[in-house]
Amino acid sequence: QVQLVESGGGLAQAGGSLRLSCAFPGRTFSAYAIGWFRQGPGKDREFVAGITRLGAGTSYADSAKGRFNISRDNAKGMVYLQMNSLKPEDTAVYYCAADALLAAVQRNPQYWGQGTQVTVSS
Repeated sequence: QVQLVESGGGLAQAGGSLRLSCAFPGRTFSAYAIGWFRQGPGKDREFVAGITRLGAGTSYADSAKGRFNISRDNAKGMVYLQMNSLKPEDTAVYYCAADALLAAVQRNPQYWGQGTQVTVSS
């Protein structure tokens, strides 16, 4: 059962940018830490970035540091992943996920979205 809703995926050229959005309808949004994961072709799903409930803390995979930025707007019930300097190896299905704490999101989040495809052409 889909719990979170992602949007913003699509096709980008290498060096370009995309912004992904994640909503968690019907929930008290600020009660959840949110993370982004991705699964590329033939690869395991991996953690990309995460943000604490009120946005004070963030965490990034090494592959995302310096290029991606996670943020949230609790008033709008949205989390964003701004992806810059995209590379072909960023091609993947991107999922957002939620749990009470960021540490739980990074380990094994309770709630998942159905994913949005990001394709980066060289």
